[in-house]
Amino acid sequence: MASISLRKLVKRYGHGPKANQVIHGVNAEVQDGEFIVIVGPSGCGKSTLLRMVAGLEEISDGEIAIGSRVVNQLEPAERDIAMVFQNYALYPHMSVFDNMAYGLKIAKVPKDEIKARVDKAAKILELGHLLERKPRELSGGQRQRVAMGRAIVRQPQVFLFDEPLSNLDAKLRAQTRLEIQKLHRELGITSLFVTHDQVEAMTLAQRMIVMNGGHMEQFGTPEEVYHQPASTFVASFIGSPPMNLLQHAPGARPGTLLGIRPEHLDVGNDGWEVVVDTVELLGAERLIYARLGGEALIVRVEEGRPAPQPGDTLRVAPREDRLHWFDAASGQRL
Repeated sequence: MASISLRKLVKRYGHGPKANQVIHGVNAEVQDGEFIVIVGPSGCGKSTLLRMVAGLEEISDGEIAIGSRVVNQLEPAERDIAMVFQNYALYPHMSVFDNMAYGLKIAKVPKDEIKARVDKAAKILELGHLLERKPRELSGGQRQRVAMGRAIVRQPQVFLFDEPLSNLDAKLRAQTRLEIQKLHRELGITSLFVTHDQVEAMTLAQRMIVMNGGHMEQFGTPEEVYHQPASTFVASFIGSPPMNLLQHAPGARPGTLLGIRPEHLDVGNDGWEVVVDTVELLGAERLIYARLGGEALIVRVEEGRPAPQPGDTLRVAPREDRLHWFDAASGQRL
């Protein structure tokens, strides 16, 4: 296992004044054994950042260290990493065992050791009864576990996951998230996991890097990112539904945006007067979509409360200890 250091990392495509810079000076220190999620919308640079760590993208400026080694000039095979991709990349004509063992055979690992490593990974991932099957005989979730098993048998210092759950349905995604958490608890290998899904990020990460336009907006625990977002981008991207950001709410300061999470607005007899647009029932809770003057507002309430109707007027009180303030021009937290 190893730590990972990203130091003033830059990626440009092209040269000179027309060069397109897609990663802008990312700095991050990942501790040995940490599970880090890199999250952000499509095109934010998260997969590019991961591929730079893997050695699949050239580094324009800055430095990457894995453990005590600077790896800028090392080929992917020399970096002691294992990567799990979105598309599984299994050999269709090979059995599960052979898919998991292939990299070890190429590395000329002795047969007895190959079998021991594959059997151990198969036990961890509950694949023992599938080792003789071909990929076409497996479900999507089983194929992804085989891809993870192929990475495990390598015994790398670092795991890199590039949106590995994107091809799974919602139920399998949730199940595989639990398997990945269990896997990390058992193996403790330093891991970088890329996703655009903020639910995956919040549930998997020990710490998370939130990317936006090639910039690292925030690096912190899920609790820090959710409860103390560093910018309006983080506030609106992390959380479902997102944080309310209001410019003209009562008590708002000039040049400042007021942020409040939907669950931190209490419906009652006091507070802001809002007009209901629509209501969504989500099992144990309801989301009330309303208007505060000319601004949209979302309020989360427990399912047991009487449901308001479109056009109703409500009063909602923001919890004073849950207010967030952001500079309206820069979007940065104040």
